[in-house]
Parts: sequence; C-alpha cells; structure tokens
Amino acid sequence: MNSIAIEKKVNLKSQIQKKQKDMYKKAKDHGLTHPLVVSISQELDTLLNRYQEIHRFNQVS
Repeated sequence: MNSIAIEKKVNLKSQIQKKQKDMYKKAKDHGLTHPLVVSISQELDTLLNRYQEIHRFNQVS
C-alpha cells in the first residue's frame, strides 16, 4: 500500500468517525427516521463504501 492510499484511508476513517458521532447525536435528538438522520446515514454509507473500496483494492494489489 502506497503512502497516498494510506493517507486517504486514514482521512476517510476520520471522516467516518465524525459522521458516526454526528448521526448518533442527531438520532438521539430527532429519532432514527428523521430526514436529517437518514441523510447523514446515506452520507456515512458513501464514506464506508469508499473506505471499503480502498481496502479491497489494496488487498488485491
């Protein structure tokens, strides 16, 4: 794994952790089905998918 991929993975992991905390707080305040919480959840899904792509790509390389 090259240094750019490692940096990208670390950055994504940090973004994921921040988004998770934000989602948990909003869910506590507004409930799980609130449109804001659903939107944050979708953003989190996108970040997790990108993280998984990088991880998968680096296992194959």
